[in-house]
Amino acid sequence: MSSRALPLGLLAVMALAGCPSKDDPEAPVSTGLGVAADQIAADRGLTPDDVAAALKTYMPSGRHDDHLLFASSGHAGQVLVIGLPSMRLLRSIAVFTPEPWQGYGLGSKESEEVLRGGDMPDGSRLHWGDTHHPALSETNGEYDGKFLFIGDKANSRVAVIDLRDFETKQIVKNPLATSDHGGAFVTPDSEWVIEGGQYAGPLGIGGYADIGEYDDRYRGIVTFWKFDREKGRLDPAASFALELPPYWQDLADSGKGASSGYIFMNSFNVERAKGGVEKGDPPFEAGASQRDMDYLHVIDLKKAVEVARAKGTKVQGFTLVSLKDSIAAGVLHFVPEPKSPHGVDVTPGGEYAVVSGKLDPHVTVYSTKKIADAIQKGTSTLDPYGVPILDFDACLEAQVELGLGPLHTQFDDKGYAYTSLFLDSAVARWSLGGPYASKHPEPAWTLVTKTPVQYNIGHLATAEGDSSSPDGGYLVAMNKWSIDRFFTTGPLLPQNFQLLDIAGGGATMPVLYDSPIGVGEPHYAQIIKADKLTPWEAYPEVGYNPHTGKKDPNAVEPGKERIERKEGVTEIWGTVVRSHFTPEHVKVTQGDRVIWHLTSQERARDATHGFCIAGYDVNLSIEPGEATTVEFVADKPGVFNFYCTEFCSALHLEMVGYLMVEPKK
Repeated sequence: MSSRALPLGLLAVMALAGCPSKDDPEAPVSTGLGVAADQIAADRGLTPDDVAAALKTYMPSGRHDDHLLFASSGHAGQVLVIGLPSMRLLRSIAVFTPEPWQGYGLGSKESEEVLRGGDMPDGSRLHWGDTHHPALSETNGEYDGKFLFIGDKANSRVAVIDLRDFETKQIVKNPLATSDHGGAFVTPDSEWVIEGGQYAGPLGIGGYADIGEYDDRYRGIVTFWKFDREKGRLDPAASFALELPPYWQDLADSGKGASSGYIFMNSFNVERAKGGVEKGDPPFEAGASQRDMDYLHVIDLKKAVEVARAKGTKVQGFTLVSLKDSIAAGVLHFVPEPKSPHGVDVTPGGEYAVVSGKLDPHVTVYSTKKIADAIQKGTSTLDPYGVPILDFDACLEAQVELGLGPLHTQFDDKGYAYTSLFLDSAVARWSLGGPYASKHPEPAWTLVTKTPVQYNIGHLATAEGDSSSPDGGYLVAMNKWSIDRFFTTGPLLPQNFQLLDIAGGGATMPVLYDSPIGVGEPHYAQIIKADKLTPWEAYPEVGYNPHTGKKDPNAVEPGKERIERKEGVTEIWGTVVRSHFTPEHVKVTQGDRVIWHLTSQERARDATHGFCIAGYDVNLSIEPGEATTVEFVADKPGVFNFYCTEFCSALHLEMVGYLMVEPKK
């Protein structure tokens, strides 16, 4: 019996027997679960709804969650993995920020190379990122559980995470932009990873133009990173970007099914506000929201690829398609959209694109077929840069009034859509029309219900809710504030993920669980069925290098450990096994470059070891079977311990050695 099915037979009993008596509001609450459970509920002041929520989320020891949520962590720079429905934090994946528990960026040659791949073009280091939008790899529009992509808003970077070992394998830096927001989103077969833009600027790192030249010298951008699935890497040489007008491009979604081949991306600041209150101009927050409409960008991906190959030019070594060439090739069209939108979401079958303007109480639903027909028909209306603007009414399918501050929309398996309402602090459920109308009893395109959440929700995620076949069942509200929800831990408070039960449809959509997120500021998440993931329990063989995908040439077998010394270099080939390192004594001369190869001999699940060197800022995590290398300069004389930082056995404290750095004479 599944964890979700377990409570259902009990809920009817609780609904009948669990309400306090109207004559005696202080009467003990009955849970319908027996005397002991009733007493616990009474002692803790729990209502039948509380007990029902607990039953729906409780995971007994050893039982696994049936879904996993992958969430960004904002300026913490990492990705969080959370089980549903338990809401247990299972893992933080190190991405853009060095992290000692995983030995990421703290001595490991392999992780250092990953991080260095995201450095600035001049080689200057970037030690943090602002993760916003994770994207699971897809096959035919379905999450396939193979890879996860994540963007870095602060530095315009994209990372690739391999879900066999939940480790970051690649970071690429966009050489044309300093920051972005709309990354990452994928096409239905993950052939392309989309990195939308954000704030317009001169194209190319180091490019300069005064703000007074904004209209002429500043530009927007969208980047299409080619993904080589076999290698599990983005291919910058086969990737390209499109030059766009100097609006502030934002989030994107890929067409699928009925709209396959199109990319939809919204924008704001069509006003081209330049800020600068000291000059008498309005601040950005006012200047960028004066008009009633911004522009939904509609991109024909096939045509974009063709024009990139035929007419793309190299800017700082990266292929860029000029705005002029995009317009001439019919790559780009605009559709007016309610002002200040923050997200465009395509329905599971690709028939509609849903946009929410933050300053409009409606969601606006566009028919992707009507958009395609309008493109085919043509238009004489152009923006100031010559981009064709399609007629709003010709593309519109419906508008549904939901409430204040609509932001993001996700979908379920019953023909409903769910939209976050930032100002209302609520989640709205509303009914879809067209081919989805037969799945629910309500009239098409109507608000069904709203559930209050605490507080000021940004994104939301439903189970597989932006794939071609949503699961339904779960919704997570990603709330920006928690205020009074948890014990105060000082002025900096955690954010609050709330789990909602959306399985039943209709007007019932209760909050089941509050989960404090005390690691950064999560923005967006995707939820996948756990059984789609096939992570390794140990690496495929002893000596495996997870970054090359094969046995490491410096892997060493027991009995073949050695130390070789050449002029100025000491190289060690060592083994790691419970509960000792071999060799245990390493002697070098001050100033030597030390190259230390370590091979875990473990094959047992969960037999992870650490390797740190006191005083040298080195700490590695070495999983079962892994081969890894650390390099450093032994510039400090003295005797330093190296030991295992991951508690591994009863003799863990004895898993130690001495690094002896002899002073240079």
